[in-house]
Amino acid sequence: MSAGDRDDGPRTLKTVTMASRVIDAVRESGDVGVSELATELDVSKSTAYIHLKTLEENGFLVQRDGRYELAFTFLVLGEAARNRSPLYRYGKPEVDELADETDRYTHIVTEENGRGINLYQVKGETGVDGDYQSAKLQQRDHLHYTASGKAILAYLPHDRVAEIVDQHGLPAQTANTITDRETLFDELETVRDRGYAYNDEEEIEGFCAIGAPVRSPTGAVLGSLSVSAPARFMRDEQARERLSERVMRSANVIEVNINMSS
Repeated sequence: MSAGDRDDGPRTLKTVTMASRVIDAVRESGDVGVSELATELDVSKSTAYIHLKTLEENGFLVQRDGRYELAFTFLVLGEAARNRSPLYRYGKPEVDELADETDRYTHIVTEENGRGINLYQVKGETGVDGDYQSAKLQQRDHLHYTASGKAILAYLPHDRVAEIVDQHGLPAQTANTITDRETLFDELETVRDRGYAYNDEEEIEGFCAIGAPVRSPTGAVLGSLSVSAPARFMRDEQARERLSERVMRSANVIEVNINMSS
């Protein structure tokens, strides 16, 4: 391996980094041509073509009429990764039942590299549909503005939360989003005290959610599950209390099933 093939950081390869950037560019655009990819990544057309062609030949991209799209290889890889997760395997039936009982959108979320990954979601009968919900499985959420994310952050070590905030910041998603570090840490303490997190129109205006952590026998947070509903429903204190108790109970069932399996 030549020195020129290395990135500035230790033990990294420029070619792999570039391949990752190409894949991200294709994912964000849906499909790309050689010229627009070259412009997007500020590389020559020949370099863009080589990377696209290499990824195509290795099964990661498909080419149709001169434009490149992600291949279904990523679906196979994603399913393999997801099926290894005890949180997904033991959480899925419980979340299905929760969605059926509440008629709302429910999610299973885990943290990876400081972002929230939606492992699974299901729409209850009266769940509010839309492109935003449909796209959640294809994106990595910031943790500070979702109920599921705050439920995870509350049980991560303090230093790890600070590291995530340093890396990803606290961008505002709505006017209600917490964007101050001290306020966030106060909120996470509240989450630990009551056992669940609340998203008060912090991700989507007019929409709220309740999230509860799922933890291992050692206390490490594996992820969380959440239920989302229109704000007008959550403003009913009794309805919100009943839902929070149901969400925490579901989280506990998942924990028990994971613990028994190990």
